[in-house]
Amino acid sequence: MEITSQLLTPRRRTREIAVGKVKVGGDNPISVQSMTTTKTANVDATLEQIYALAAAGADIVRCTCNEQAAAEGLAQIIPRSPVPIVADIHFHVEMALAALEAGVHGLRLNPGNLRKPSEIKLVAQEAKDRGVPIRIGVNAGSLHPDIYEQFGGATPEALVESARLELAYFEEVDFHDVKISVKASSVATMIAAYRLASETFDHPLHLGVTEAGPLPGGLLKGTAGIATLLAEGIGDTLRYSLTADPVEEARAGRQLLESMGLRERTGLDLIACPSCGRAEVDVIKVASEAQAALANRNLPLQIAVMGCVVNGPGEARHADLGIAAGRKRGHLFIRGQIIRVVKEEDMVAALVEEAEKLVAEGVEARLAARDFSAEAEAEADRAALLDLKGADANHASERIQKIRRRSEN
Repeated sequence: MEITSQLLTPRRRTREIAVGKVKVGGDNPISVQSMTTTKTANVDATLEQIYALAAAGADIVRCTCNEQAAAEGLAQIIPRSPVPIVADIHFHVEMALAALEAGVHGLRLNPGNLRKPSEIKLVAQEAKDRGVPIRIGVNAGSLHPDIYEQFGGATPEALVESARLELAYFEEVDFHDVKISVKASSVATMIAAYRLASETFDHPLHLGVTEAGPLPGGLLKGTAGIATLLAEGIGDTLRYSLTADPVEEARAGRQLLESMGLRERTGLDLIACPSCGRAEVDVIKVASEAQAALANRNLPLQIAVMGCVVNGPGEARHADLGIAAGRKRGHLFIRGQIIRVVKEEDMVAALVEEAEKLVAEGVEARLAARDFSAEAEAEADRAALLDLKGADANHASERIQKIRRRSEN
């Protein structure tokens, strides 16, 4: 299938920016975003949700950074995340700076909440120095009172003007790695605002109907707004804002793009950790080999390749199938449950074999056939790796100390 449907309006060409490893704008595929609902300070729960979102089709994940503990959590999450992480910032400039110190791949600033020009320019300068892009996240529900009064409400013109003023502050410090959103809970307002934004800016646009609500109504509203704009060639990233499990957001976004012919449809969804201090194998190599071995088998599975058994099975527990490395062995798991242990050199072959059996026999049958001694072996390998590399193999504590020093100044 072609990436771009020839039956839709040609996509509007925008500037290209990079959110970590994901390029946005230009000729790059439209990306899917979602946001965690966990407390960012709860590192394990947040990572588990990030892996679930990645498995469901999210290319980028946003996490709130509303307090010191959240910033410190980000320092531990980022090196273990399979996708780029964007920090959501509302009222506190200190949190934006702390998130940058934690190593985030992007920031989202709400211009209706972070209002002081000096603070806005400070964040832009810090982001520029680190090569970190910022999304100007305009929201109809949080417009600056002056703009609201000037335009007589949260009109499309008011939303675009809010973004324009924020962008002007960025340009004062020569910062241009920006994407823009002009969201509203009204589908009609949202469509009109993005149409106007597409005529006003050449920056990538992040699409979304904000506060769309629970299923099925929220899904319908989100699709009505997002799909309309995509069909007109407008939009470079998207997010469904649902009152539901965020996995539903990621899944809906991916399915929408595939159904419109804007993303390649494949049976396999392979995710992999980006490697970190605990990785026991060359994750890129193993993931590439697994991708090559599975690509043409038309297996409709979410499969994870994880660098270590310490965190891998838990973080990717929502994947149908996965394998994690540890002590020269591969730990095969289904939905987070270890089913058997294989030699490191047999990891890819075992993954392929199990994937075919999983499709043919189903989850329950394969779990019933598991080696019940495998979990004990995996636990022993986890303990050995923790003893060898320590609890902070990614050196997150160093970033946390920088965050704390910055907050004390």
